[in-house]
Amino acid sequence: MIKNLLFDLGGVIMDIDRENCVRAFTKLGMKDIADFLGDYAQQGVFAELEEGKISAAQFRDAVRAHCPQGTTDAEIDAAFNEFLLGIPAIRLEMLLQLREEYKVYLLSNTNEIMWNSRIAEEFRQIPGMDINSYFDGIVTSYSAHSLKPDAAIFRFAEETLGIKPSETLFLDDSQANVEAARKLGFKAEQVQPGTDVFTSIYGFIADNDRD
Repeated sequence: MIKNLLFDLGGVIMDIDRENCVRAFTKLGMKDIADFLGDYAQQGVFAELEEGKISAAQFRDAVRAHCPQGTTDAEIDAAFNEFLLGIPAIRLEMLLQLREEYKVYLLSNTNEIMWNSRIAEEFRQIPGMDINSYFDGIVTSYSAHSLKPDAAIFRFAEETLGIKPSETLFLDDSQANVEAARKLGFKAEQVQPGTDVFTSIYGFIADNDRD
């Protein structure tokens, strides 16, 4: 039986747009930004930031080397946050509803710049709420020092959150991440791009409860 729901963030709970971010960095003067940003995974210093290998300050300095002289930290952060479109309030309400029936957790490849700015803001839409109001536990790649689809981040989540893979349904927009989770014993479903996970969440749960 499914007891736990383990959500990805970007592309599942939060709407994202890679091209927005590419345009923002290009406008800032970073000509090679497309080499660093992928639909499901980042490269170079962007991946190092998400994996917690470098600090936000080190990341900004590395990016600044690709931009015109005088580019500020605030400009870099603003361009980076253009990746994130936001979270419809109805999804936040659905997370609260699901917590009445299941343990709800978050497992995200993310970074401290977005986490402490735009992501935090989106989860404060409902007065009196913050990100911890919606989840029973949270694992981020930069705190786990590992990125999906590596097995290490799933094992870190299993141990840190105290969950059993066989009782946990993992929901992610990346097929590679879904396959990695399944190999480790998690129930897992891909959320197709452009679809809303909450329109099919109970169907996913029912299908996996029958397995």
